[in-house]
Amino acid sequence: MRNRGALALAVLVAVLSIVVVFATLLPLSTAGTWWIRALDFPRVQVLAIAVVAVVCGLVTPIGPRRWKCVGAALLIPCIVMQAAKVLPYTPLWPERSVAGSPSPKRSVRILVSNVRMDNRDSEKVWSVIRRHDPDIVVVLEADAWWQAQLSELAASRPHTVLVPQDNTYGLLLYSRLKLDAPKVEFLVESDVPSVRTGVELESGERFELYVVHPKPPAPSEAKDTDERDAELLIVGDRIADRGRPAVVAGDLNDVAWSRTTELFLETSGLLDPRIGRGLYSTFHAEHWFLRWPLDHVFHTEHFLLSSLERLETVGSDHFPILVHLTLDPDAPALQDAPEADAEDRRRASEKIEAPARDG
Repeated sequence: MRNRGALALAVLVAVLSIVVVFATLLPLSTAGTWWIRALDFPRVQVLAIAVVAVVCGLVTPIGPRRWKCVGAALLIPCIVMQAAKVLPYTPLWPERSVAGSPSPKRSVRILVSNVRMDNRDSEKVWSVIRRHDPDIVVVLEADAWWQAQLSELAASRPHTVLVPQDNTYGLLLYSRLKLDAPKVEFLVESDVPSVRTGVELESGERFELYVVHPKPPAPSEAKDTDERDAELLIVGDRIADRGRPAVVAGDLNDVAWSRTTELFLETSGLLDPRIGRGLYSTFHAEHWFLRWPLDHVFHTEHFLLSSLERLETVGSDHFPILVHLTLDPDAPALQDAPEADAEDRRRASEKIEAPARDG
């Protein structure tokens, strides 16, 4: 029995090692194929599996020592590569968004919640809204039923953009702050809306808000990430060209550490408030061992971060996320926005043009 247990452990270590190596190397590819890009997501899980595999491989009594050393030599670089991606999203890293005290007239609190379209527990959503009282509520995966359930929000937040859809890409936006020239756009795909609007703070100052929810890399949704990547980078281009205070909020269906998100931040100059603070993983709400950050709020250097929270469950597969930002004239001098070089701009341009070429 003891030998069988040791053999089973050795086989398990071999299988885990193969999985870790492939899950680490394949995302190095620039291919947009859905199953390759999906491997960008579980880096924390792959890192944990790699550490377990190394430890188990070294303690198992079966197998020549030299093969154990070879296995460890393969896995340790994988551990380093995965950790390098995840480490910035821990308190061990310098904070990218500088913390600042809120100023009531110059602050905005934005709640983003992917409610899952077939979720019918609207009371949980109402409970979160009442408890945290955000200035702007963004609801994703909203159909006509969700619009009806949340219609009373318009009494306290009369400035709205309502685009319910029955394909899981509907969105609702409710704001107590005045919206300036809100516009619904279908940037890349005819059934995936986004919103661009000006927002007027109580101080009279304005910023631009972009709400996005592109399709994920999944066989039932998209065979590749061309459309998702293009949508994000189009928004990034606009923010960079306009040079105004801006916030991007939504379910990006992409993790914070992916090539595309990094390129998006570099070309737009946006800051990720997660960096130096934590993962704030918002998906999957029902499976603690399969979680990663999919829902985001990014901001330009014109804002200081007053708070960032992942909120309680609303019956969806996503947790809501709440950010409190303050527009501050001194903010640009306190924090360094990412910058794109010529190669970044070339890559972004190619990704923006990819859906048109494929179509």
